[in-house]
Amino acid sequence: MATVSGAGLEGIIAADSEICYIDGDEGVLGYFGYSIHTLAENATFEEVIFLLWNGRLPQAAELASLKELLVAHRELPPGVTAFLATVPTGKPMHVLRTAVSMLGIFDEHAEEMTPEANHLKAAKLMAKTATIVTSFHRLRNGAAVVPGDPSLSFAANFLYTLTGNQPDPVMERAFDVALTLHADHELNASTFAARVTAATLSDLYSAATAGVCALKGPLHGGANEDVIKFLLAAGTKEKALAIVAERLANKQKVAGFGHRVYKTIDPRAIHLARLSKEIGERTGHVDLYEMSNAVAEFIKGSKNLNANVDFYSASTYYSLGIPVDLFTPIFAVSRMSGWTAHVLEQYRNNRLIRPRADYKGKPVGQPWVAIEAR
Repeated sequence: MATVSGAGLEGIIAADSEICYIDGDEGVLGYFGYSIHTLAENATFEEVIFLLWNGRLPQAAELASLKELLVAHRELPPGVTAFLATVPTGKPMHVLRTAVSMLGIFDEHAEEMTPEANHLKAAKLMAKTATIVTSFHRLRNGAAVVPGDPSLSFAANFLYTLTGNQPDPVMERAFDVALTLHADHELNASTFAARVTAATLSDLYSAATAGVCALKGPLHGGANEDVIKFLLAAGTKEKALAIVAERLANKQKVAGFGHRVYKTIDPRAIHLARLSKEIGERTGHVDLYEMSNAVAEFIKGSKNLNANVDFYSASTYYSLGIPVDLFTPIFAVSRMSGWTAHVLEQYRNNRLIRPRADYKGKPVGQPWVAIEAR
């Protein structure tokens, strides 16, 4: 049998898709033909959700309808909220994994597979995943869950229900852009896991749960948590540079640098660097941006490695007042838009995903050895 071998499927084309385009050599990222730069500078996150689900930007009435749909489905089933209250010491990604799966139990239409039913489930997942994260954080700190405000955008409502305080327009816009930048990224590990699950014609909740499970792994999600922990522990630019120099000398990896796909700068990092500086100056954390920038310049000069999306998102999220252990769950909140878009695409032209392995074992036909002689 002819085989194409690629460790970790690197370079292997596993699906046809119209959703996301990446040129790793040129540092290009686009959703349905729209550059990530165009979207970051102009779109709202709700517009990006519509784009990912429908392949085009919404008209005004369509955008209003989507916003209403997301607001209508923000509230969690009581059983999910009750579960969140029972695991106050649970790790957020563990809790999110279980809670997203539980949503399917409480949706009587979970098994319906019409396009209309699946689009509605996508909206439910999009809205409720955010509520899971904010509600769990409130409950684990002994605070009451903050009901959503129907007048607020997706980004603003998340920050409001997380902290109890409405963000100012600059903070809202910064978080909105961050959500857009993380919304989709082609066949990354979690999206591929979601599509593999969907290809069996399992329901959308199962596919989304598979995405969360893959994102939970430290080789996919969590790098921005490592970045902010490093910056906070270093404390000063000088110490940060000394630590990085030592790690590079010992051939150790530095979180937030390099990328499996991009051979040049990650285009998302360009916008997050700007947000890190802007929000840092507003909240008194500009030192984190300056430390990050110094480290980025040093590693670029020493190893020709560029900062990726995780590097500057760390200081951006921290400056927005987001707890460190919620960084990866927030990644999931944003990426839910991409996961559901890919699952909907998979359903439209489905074929079971069943790759082959290049067998490296012993030849078939080994002689049987009685147990007494082994």
